[in-house]
Amino acid sequence: VQLQASGGGLVQAGGSLRLSCAVSGRSFSTYGMGWFRQAPGKEREFVAAINWSSGSLYYGDSVRGRFTISRDNAKNTVYLQMNSLKPEDTAVYYCAADRKPNWYGTTWYLRDGEYDYWGQGTLVTVSS
Repeated sequence: VQLQASGGGLVQAGGSLRLSCAVSGRSFSTYGMGWFRQAPGKEREFVAAINWSSGSLYYGDSVRGRFTISRDNAKNTVYLQMNSLKPEDTAVYYCAADRKPNWYGTTWYLRDGEYDYWGQGTLVTVSS
């Protein structure tokens, strides 16, 4: 399984970007998907997660209300729409796939160790 993230770039504060993550293979529709980010000198941080059916969405406190995660199972792609971007959103953004379709009411989706496959990351830089 390979994950290819794209859509990063340089944007001014208050602007928007949409990240995409294309996933190879036939099992995408059975995976839970997540986005994480890592800023220079900081630990990797949970951003958002979505279960297999898009029925359950989860967000980190710092992005809730500004970011939206979605997926298109027909296109094997997960998206992260980022609005009202702030300089503190600057980071490398990673998509990740969990072979479990759901997290069954737990908070496992928060843990990067929970995910089985990772993309290479895409850099988002927000200027002030």
